[in-house]
Amino acid sequence: MSEREGWPEAPPLEGPPGEEDEAPEAEVEEAEAEVDDAAPAPEEQDEDVVVAEPAQHAAGDFVVPDGYGVLEGTPQGGRRAVGIVVSRFNGAVTGRLLEGALAELESAGVAREAITVMPVPGAFELPIAAMALAKTRRYACIVALGCVIRGDTPHFDFVAGEAASGLQLAALETGVPVAFGVLTLEDADQAGDRLEKGAEAVRTSLEMADVFAQLRAAAQR
Repeated sequence: MSEREGWPEAPPLEGPPGEEDEAPEAEVEEAEAEVDDAAPAPEEQDEDVVVAEPAQHAAGDFVVPDGYGVLEGTPQGGRRAVGIVVSRFNGAVTGRLLEGALAELESAGVAREAITVMPVPGAFELPIAAMALAKTRRYACIVALGCVIRGDTPHFDFVAGEAASGLQLAALETGVPVAFGVLTLEDADQAGDRLEKGAEAVRTSLEMADVFAQLRAAAQR
C-alpha cells in the first residue's frame, strides 16, 4: 500500500484559486455608491458675500489723561521755511503729491517765498537731498515725496526700505523734522486713493516743527 492510500480525498474546487475572494462587480459598484452618498456635499458659497478688507487704522481718538504736562504742536506755518524734496520718477503720481503738499502749505499760512522745492531723480535720492537741506539750518522742516511701485524683481523692497531708513536718519542726525510722504504701491491704480499723502506729510512736518520750537523755547526759560 502506498503512502497516499487511505487518505481522505480533498474536496473539489468550484473555481480557480482566489476567485472566491473577489466581490461580485455589482456589489463593488453598490458599495462605491454608498460611500458617495455618505460623503458630505461641499457647501455652496453665496456669491453676494463680500469679504471685508482688514482695517488699516484703529478707530478712536488719542487722549492724554488729566493732570500731566502736555507738549503738543499744531500744523501752523507762520513764518516757517519749509523744504520739499520730491522724486521725478513716477512723476504722474509725485506731481499730484506735490500739488497737494503745496496747497496744504498755503492753507497753513506758509508763504511761497518760504518754500523750496528740490526735485531728485528717484526715491533712492530723497534721503541725501533731505539731509542736505536740513543741514543748511534754513528750514524748520522737510517734506519728502515719492512713489515706488512693486515690479517683478526685489528692486521695490530695496528702494522703499532704503528711502524710509535714510529719511529717518536725516531727521535723527540733524534734529530737523523730515516727514515721510512716499507712496509704496503694489500697482499704479492704488495711487488714486492715496494722493492725500502729500498734504498729510505737510501737516506732520509742520506739527513736529512747532512742537520742537515749543521745546526749545521751554528750555530757555
